[in-house]
Amino acid sequence: MRLAAVTVAGAALFLWPFTGLGGPGLAAAAAVSSGCVLALLAVETMSRRLDSRGLALIAAIAAVDSALRLALVSGIGGFSPIFLLVLCAGYAMGAEFGFVCGATALLVSALVTAGVGPWLPYEMIATGWVGAAAGLAGAHRRGRTPQRRDVLLLAVVGVACGFAYGAVMDIWDWTFFRGAADVGYLPGLGAAATASRFGHFYLATSLVYDGFRAAGNALLVLLLGAPVLGALVRLQRRHHLVIEDSPALPGAAPAAQPG
Repeated sequence: MRLAAVTVAGAALFLWPFTGLGGPGLAAAAAVSSGCVLALLAVETMSRRLDSRGLALIAAIAAVDSALRLALVSGIGGFSPIFLLVLCAGYAMGAEFGFVCGATALLVSALVTAGVGPWLPYEMIATGWVGAAAGLAGAHRRGRTPQRRDVLLLAVVGVACGFAYGAVMDIWDWTFFRGAADVGYLPGLGAAATASRFGHFYLATSLVYDGFRAAGNALLVLLLGAPVLGALVRLQRRHHLVIEDSPALPGAAPAAQPG
């Protein structure tokens, strides 16, 4: 429910240009993205689903991703190594954790690499969705040790997220191509005509570029996913406390029932 509310708010931000009213202002976009992350972070912390150790893990992942992005700022095509840890963290720790981790890692890495701009609020939400998608895919795992099929499933998620991330980020980029024949954004058009123009824009400008990101995600998960997932799962187990009722001892008298 918490993640669904955040997703609805983020989707409204990305889908706003399809209403024909133009793109939302920078202030509105920044308010929505930061509000989504802070609200989810506050709820997770107050409900004790996210404690100081979880916050420390998010900070560590953000630091590592910042170093990776600093070493490879431009990437290869659309590929960037920062998505590996976001995917693994979401798969191992859950969808809500994955969203907060992805958005935070993107924000911190953007500050380190001077990647702050009007695109940043959109990138934060889109990267958060990558972590959330991995978390939803890993929900069936139920605490067991990651196996080969988990790595393969996460690689498939990485491919899908590679294209999906590029597509939603292109919505922001596309609004600057106003008036270009057949593909440019034109405020005032109906939703169907606007969607058709965006589809042509994406196929013409971004499909191959996003293919590098999708392939890179899958390759990194296949090569490094098993040890990274294993480490995250062990960390989760070490700090996860489960309280269960103790079994009744043989010969013990049954508890008195209220009269």
